[in-house]
Amino acid sequence: MPDDETQTPTLNRGPAARTSHDTRAQSHGTGAQQLPGAAEGPAPWLLRLIAVGLVLAALNLRPAITSLGALLEEVREGLHMSGSVAGVLTSVPPLCFAVFGVMAPRLARRFGAGAVVCAGMAAIAVGLVVRPYIGSTAGFLAASALALMGIAVSNILMPVIVKRWFPDRVGTMTGLYSMALALGTALAAAVTVPVTGALGGNWQAGLVVWAVLAAIAVLPWIVLVRDRTPAPGQPSPSPGPAATNASEAPALRITRSRTAWGLACFFGLQATAAYITMGWMPQIFRDAGVSAGTAGLLLAVTMAMGVPLAFVIPRVASRLKQQGPIVVVLGLCGLIGYGGLYLAPAAGAWAWALLLGVANCAFPLALTMIGMRARSGAGVVRLSAFAQSTGYLLSIPGPLLVGVLYQHSGGWGLPIALMAGLMIPQMVAGILAGRDRTIEDEC
Repeated sequence: MPDDETQTPTLNRGPAARTSHDTRAQSHGTGAQQLPGAAEGPAPWLLRLIAVGLVLAALNLRPAITSLGALLEEVREGLHMSGSVAGVLTSVPPLCFAVFGVMAPRLARRFGAGAVVCAGMAAIAVGLVVRPYIGSTAGFLAASALALMGIAVSNILMPVIVKRWFPDRVGTMTGLYSMALALGTALAAAVTVPVTGALGGNWQAGLVVWAVLAAIAVLPWIVLVRDRTPAPGQPSPSPGPAATNASEAPALRITRSRTAWGLACFFGLQATAAYITMGWMPQIFRDAGVSAGTAGLLLAVTMAMGVPLAFVIPRVASRLKQQGPIVVVLGLCGLIGYGGLYLAPAAGAWAWALLLGVANCAFPLALTMIGMRARSGAGVVRLSAFAQSTGYLLSIPGPLLVGVLYQHSGGWGLPIALMAGLMIPQMVAGILAGRDRTIEDEC
């Protein structure tokens, strides 16, 4: 699942937790010896190759979305999309993440996590090649869904790869690919418009160039196609603590936990804000008179805020018993940013982009809280699956509703008011989810 599993080693500091972690790490290390040439453990060259694969995969987890946001106006005109249909297009990412993300653990058990990530990178490349030239709105949506399917399964399984191959460096490797993810997000937002201009202003060419990066990312993962090590949190054939936890997990009725529902709502509302931002913020600035290139740079600034804050926020949050104060600070930054977009979108564009970038860092906070709100590894996996799948489903209507309001009101006043209004329940849900308790206590 997401980065939630990677939080567990730093949060469970008791002797029993350390013993369990050491047992799991030893079992993962033993599994690493299954590949040829790894008789005494994974060879250094193999670990370096996997690290490169993680970075390349992370770089590809958002460009399909942010590159489209930068050229949304050109795509709408080229495919004769209405504002409502464009809203559907910006709602496709969370829908695909909710639907296809649920399939990732099952696919990993059958084919191996490395093979699924390899296939995910290939799906991204094919989807990005096909969608600009398919010539219809329905085809564009279908090809986008193919690319997003690859993103969904890869996004969920990359932390599994980290825990499998780097059990003693989970924090370092998670930080590495989190930084690469934010970098890829910002890079696509910043350079898509200039690259399109350099290619003669053809929006199809501007979108298809990102398929090259995805195709390159396939190569390192070919080595892991035959790796069949079970994902963390999955039942183990041999008796032991991991098997016991896995067998106990189904007894946890997570839907009875207020904290689980609070986390699901918080995750869904922050995802709503993130996908509205990625899909519509450049258009808001362009309609205010900002050039297309500058609008892309503003989105890049917003996304780039996640690079440093993805390291800072989890560390601060893990030191606090309650994460409500951080939730409130991020929410207030969002409210001020949306207020600025409403009152002076062009005059204070850079300030609003920075503030909204801080607000969008609710994502690493949500992942951190998922790791803190369960005592066992199996509980973390179940909480993560529930919070993220439910949250992504909750986030689907947001970008669509923004498109409808924009089309029928003829301006950005109502959509921005909606974005600002959603920050209030996000803060309430975050405060509820940030209380010092676990789902095991509540269930």
